[in-house]
Amino acid sequence: MALPVYLFFFFLSLLADVQMLVLSSDSGGECPPSFHCGNLGNLSFPYTTPQRNHCGMLPIHGCEDEHPNANKTVYFGKKQFPVTRVGYIFNHVVFVRDTDLQKRLEKDDCDALCCNITLPITLPTSSPLGRFDSFPNKITMYKCNSSRNYNVSKQFLKYTGCANSNHETIFFRSQDQDHPPPSLATCSRVQLPVNVMAFSPNPFTFIASDFAVNIKLSDACFRCSFFNKGICRLNSTGGFYCSKFKDAAEIKFQKKIRAWALGLRIGFGVGLGLLILALVLIIRIYKQKHSALSHVRLRSTNHYPNNEPDPDSGRLFFGVPIFSYNELQDATDNFHPSNKLGDGGFGCVYYGKLQDGREVAIKHLFNHNYKRVEQFMTEVEILTRLRHKNLVSLYGCTSRQSRELLLVYEYIPNGTLASHLRGGSANPSLLTWPLRIKIAIETASALSYLHASGIIHRDVKTNNILLDNNFCVRVADFGLSRLFPDDVSHVSTAPQGTPGYLDPEYYFCFRLTNKSDVYSFGVVLMELISSMPAVDMGRNKDEITLGSLAVRKIQKNKFEELVDPCLGIEKDSEVKKKVVALGELAFQCLQIEKEMRPSIDEVLEILREIESGKEEGGDREELSEATVKSSISYTQAKLFKSSPSPNTVTVKWSSECPPNCSV
Repeated sequence: MALPVYLFFFFLSLLADVQMLVLSSDSGGECPPSFHCGNLGNLSFPYTTPQRNHCGMLPIHGCEDEHPNANKTVYFGKKQFPVTRVGYIFNHVVFVRDTDLQKRLEKDDCDALCCNITLPITLPTSSPLGRFDSFPNKITMYKCNSSRNYNVSKQFLKYTGCANSNHETIFFRSQDQDHPPPSLATCSRVQLPVNVMAFSPNPFTFIASDFAVNIKLSDACFRCSFFNKGICRLNSTGGFYCSKFKDAAEIKFQKKIRAWALGLRIGFGVGLGLLILALVLIIRIYKQKHSALSHVRLRSTNHYPNNEPDPDSGRLFFGVPIFSYNELQDATDNFHPSNKLGDGGFGCVYYGKLQDGREVAIKHLFNHNYKRVEQFMTEVEILTRLRHKNLVSLYGCTSRQSRELLLVYEYIPNGTLASHLRGGSANPSLLTWPLRIKIAIETASALSYLHASGIIHRDVKTNNILLDNNFCVRVADFGLSRLFPDDVSHVSTAPQGTPGYLDPEYYFCFRLTNKSDVYSFGVVLMELISSMPAVDMGRNKDEITLGSLAVRKIQKNKFEELVDPCLGIEKDSEVKKKVVALGELAFQCLQIEKEMRPSIDEVLEILREIESGKEEGGDREELSEATVKSSISYTQAKLFKSSPSPNTVTVKWSSECPPNCSV
């Protein structure tokens, strides 16, 4: 009796849903193209109001209150967040504030550091309409017992301001990582949002109470909303469909349909009993056959044990071979710590040797979740479509169904540029001026190729510039890269990258352009000149990032204080002239406004002139008009002695604040 009763109510509810669908007959006409929401202005999909909850993805409360200071709020889970502003372009961004966290931060209350922020946990994951992504910039803090001693590396900072109230010592580092070092394994871990542009030894200066939440529309919803000018909707079964806006005549016709539907209710009621009885008989017959099929299907979909081979091994994914997890586990001696080449916020890199004798670098991504799978697929897709002598080669990867996500690259034996500038491999007599300018040219050549292919790297830094035994460059790590459409000036997306290298305009305005890579490359150029790190907590508060330090020194006519003594500019006037020219180019790349920075192609051209010693620039073509007006190149600066250019490292200049912008 249980099955017929269950089926009866199941089909009764299903029929009721169908009837309600007919009665409503697509209420798209009730969804206006836009609506006014007080101080937030006119809004449209994916935003909506609680009264029209079906017309969007994110209801905003309080839109009816026109008072300038009236709060507009959204709910994530059961918690209410004030909305500070919203934005549109390709990704929609809503900016919210955690008022409880804000009050604690204003009082330097140590309770602000007590718990993980709740926003990313309560966000909806995804639907056929799209998904929500929380602000990516965060920091991991380790709260430890203040009565114990902990042996941590110099990369970690220690904050003891909460030792008196909470008896805790807090450790953190500027470059976030998902896994704690062994020495801090017993400490509690807290992740909080951070303002990367305000990083300092005091966490209360950079912990942020404001968050940005990206609303990423699905492809189908994007086409519906932007190209078809419709409304993205879900039907009664959760499926997607695109609803058109309706005029007054259509709405009147829909009302007639609803009236006719009332008469059909009697017909539905009469036929309901006969339909249920017929379906019960069919389901019972089907159940006997389906039961046997279910056992077969269950066996065929079981996960393969660890000691059995990956069924996808040997196939191709985006055109590259798929390796089995066991094969790569053997190649790295079970990921032995002695084979670890380095680690970062997204994973560890291990040295390995394949069965065919090839030496490889194997990137082991942390956390097999949606974000890591997305980065995994991005890196595979980009590297398989590109071929350039200064880009790292991808040999293959594991399948997406593998127990771990692994990427297999060619092994570059000579380490990173960062390690040669100031790490364990640093040798002042080895990294000479000719090598440094060669490294700059090859890196710019790789970035120029990426930009010409419609790709923004988004994480250009010395740790991602690998060197072979001949000091030839291989640019690596494309997990944060973005495909850049040809017909747009920028892409709106929440800032991601490494502190010290992040483009200020991208950070403040959420506008990613190819000039964002140019800014990061300007920091790399200053590292080549100075051998200083991109972020140094030991420097003054306003000079923690190398970009800020370089601009200040150049504005104060103290450029030579930045130059690495190993370059010997005091003894070689020719080298000094070229180093100054490189400093002028770096200064152009580090301009706050993107319009004042040269393109990467212009940067590459100037680098080649610096290397060849063409100081008059007679053979080089002029820069574009906008670039000439805003930032004259080092070879042209001599022609404008009465009106110095903003790229010079020998004349003082006034600084500018970040521009006002809206997403």
